[in-house]
Amino acid sequence: KKRLEHYFKRVFNSDSEIFFRRRLVAGALLMKKQLGYHFKIFFNSYSEIFFLQSPVAGALLLLVTLTNPNVGIAGIVSVLAAYLFARFIGMSDAFLSSGFFTYNALLVGLSIGYLFALGPLSLFFVVTAGIFTFVLSVMTNSIFSYYFKLPILSLPFVIVSSIAYLASYSYSNLYVTALYAHGETISLSLPFWFFWNNHGETISLSLPFWLKGFFVSLGSILFLPNTLAGMLFALVILLTSRILFLLALLGFYLGASISGLMEGTMTSAFLQINNFNFILIAMALGGVYLVPSPKSYLIAAIAVAVATILLDAIDIFWATYGIPAFTLPFNFVTMTFLYVLGLVGFPLVAAKVRRTPEETLDEYISNVRRFRGNFRKLSLPFSGKWTVWQGFDGAWTHQGSWQYAYDFVIEKNGNTCKNDGTFLEEYYAFKKPVFSPCKGRIVRVVSNHPDNLPGIVDKTNNWGNLVIIDTTLGYFVELSHFAQNTIRVQEGQWVEVGTQLGLCGNSGYSPQPHIHVQTQVSAHLGAVTLPFSFQGYLETGRFVANDLPKEKCTIEPLYPLRALEFRTAFVLEQRFTFQAWQGERPVQTVTLRVRMATGGETYFDSGKGKLFFAKDDHSFYFYRLYGDDPWLSLLFAALPRMPLVYRRGMTWEDVPPVSAVALGWRKHLFNLARAFYHRIGQVHYTGRWDTEGVISGTLQRGLLGEPLSVEVILHRSLGFSHICVGEQRLERKEE
Repeated sequence: KKRLEHYFKRVFNSDSEIFFRRRLVAGALLMKKQLGYHFKIFFNSYSEIFFLQSPVAGALLLLVTLTNPNVGIAGIVSVLAAYLFARFIGMSDAFLSSGFFTYNALLVGLSIGYLFALGPLSLFFVVTAGIFTFVLSVMTNSIFSYYFKLPILSLPFVIVSSIAYLASYSYSNLYVTALYAHGETISLSLPFWFFWNNHGETISLSLPFWLKGFFVSLGSILFLPNTLAGMLFALVILLTSRILFLLALLGFYLGASISGLMEGTMTSAFLQINNFNFILIAMALGGVYLVPSPKSYLIAAIAVAVATILLDAIDIFWATYGIPAFTLPFNFVTMTFLYVLGLVGFPLVAAKVRRTPEETLDEYISNVRRFRGNFRKLSLPFSGKWTVWQGFDGAWTHQGSWQYAYDFVIEKNGNTCKNDGTFLEEYYAFKKPVFSPCKGRIVRVVSNHPDNLPGIVDKTNNWGNLVIIDTTLGYFVELSHFAQNTIRVQEGQWVEVGTQLGLCGNSGYSPQPHIHVQTQVSAHLGAVTLPFSFQGYLETGRFVANDLPKEKCTIEPLYPLRALEFRTAFVLEQRFTFQAWQGERPVQTVTLRVRMATGGETYFDSGKGKLFFAKDDHSFYFYRLYGDDPWLSLLFAALPRMPLVYRRGMTWEDVPPVSAVALGWRKHLFNLARAFYHRIGQVHYTGRWDTEGVISGTLQRGLLGEPLSVEVILHRSLGFSHICVGEQRLERKEE
């Protein structure tokens, strides 16, 4: 920007031209941004084929495809055709940014470029096939995601390429049979600019068949069945994701070995280029759609073993029509396994596929420990201190279809009543207010059942007096055992969190006054219960954001402090400038800008990285870091979570991801190690409210280093004025 302004200052001397000059500068910057965005989408189409979301990796893959210009150019034309058509019909940027809807079109273009020589008619064929593949990708994705909860993988590519290859029987004037060397020789013959001898001649690099086969199969994924392309692809994968590289090795060597044992010849089995199906299956199931772990690797290995039989069967069947199997075995096996795993609720199915398996793994490990509760979050239905009498799978009544429920009583000195508890009035919980734990509409009220005497239960009307609330989120909340004729709400009434519903009683199947809470699938009495959790409560001086309290545990609900909500009410395009310090030495100036991603997520943008943050009813927290910015990492480590409730001396715990405390090769090394054992390198954070604006704490880094002290001072109006972790700190500059 400064260079552009300097140039225009020399060109335009008149002050009257200042406005025009600034418009030119703004236009040039906007054009640069738009071009960068379009190139990102274009390159992501390439990286998506290997389950990566990296424009850099995509650019490298594109360059490799150009080693065969016929294939490379056809791929470029197909992606451009699909992308331009998507823009023409008004598809939003949010759908196109990842390259998800255009990578199938790329594969189709590469496959046609592999079959036809470049020419006006063949390019027309590429354009039409690319557009059709894009349309088919959008349609199949809508159907598969809605009805089957499955990714489309490369199924549109298989369909369109099979059609194109069948149609090629009618295009004899375009088909060139000797365009490529399809023989069995796959030795690496490199041009003079790569290796040469003293005479300037090319030399041949001889590799063992088991290594040649791997590289040729890898290159075949982008229709470059040669060793050099495979080596370059392997290098790109290795530099981008170590986990995917290891899975590629696992898939190829396991699948090829099984095929070799079945066929009786290892050499022939290892040199089959269709072995790339084994590579893709291992990648998809071992580290992309399943969280990387030993269980995922075992499932991937089983899927590869299954695919060996399917691959041979499909090859024989497809040979009848003279077309290759493409990635049909990969699609069929991967989709089948993913569908079954999703059906049984396999816990390692990735909730969100990130840019690399390493990022998916880091986020999964962190989220499992940081966000322990369920998405069905309830507030506690009382005020003050209550004790958990019975929780999930309780020994008395919370069994079978009604296992997901909680009972609460009030205890003092270990007793729920004073004297001998002969009368209901002697119980501490009796006639205490009961509040709505959620917002929703009242759909059922029962209030006429009498309260039982202590120790006596009503077996006919198990639920007693009750209120059922429709949360409008797909589940219902029931609160039971109210005191007779104390319910204040009516059917059809809308309630908010904290609305008083009635008073605690002893109606129904209840031997002593208590509050019963459960979530269920419908508004019917006795409906099947669903898992849920409680948010925002205090347990022995410790803030709990969202979890399940244990039986005999005394807890107390907490309520957000408006002042803390205001201090974290960040608005888009706000900018905060900090001076970074290393000990007593100033290092650099750091500027953070509030931005929003296409998915609606907000983050701090430093220019070198993105730190995503969010708020719920009781917390402000950071949850994901992109890039290797040490100062964003510092902020993440200093304050992974901040309660929006305040009590002096109150503590809280968190388990931030490794990316919050390690960057570069250390982060990559630990993520690779955790791919085999999730507990390696665990980070533990403990925070404490010293005063309403000052937080102190400790960061336990495990194998990553010694514990560090942390301190955060909130700004008087918005954000943070002081952030310190060990010897590093950020000091806010007032603007």
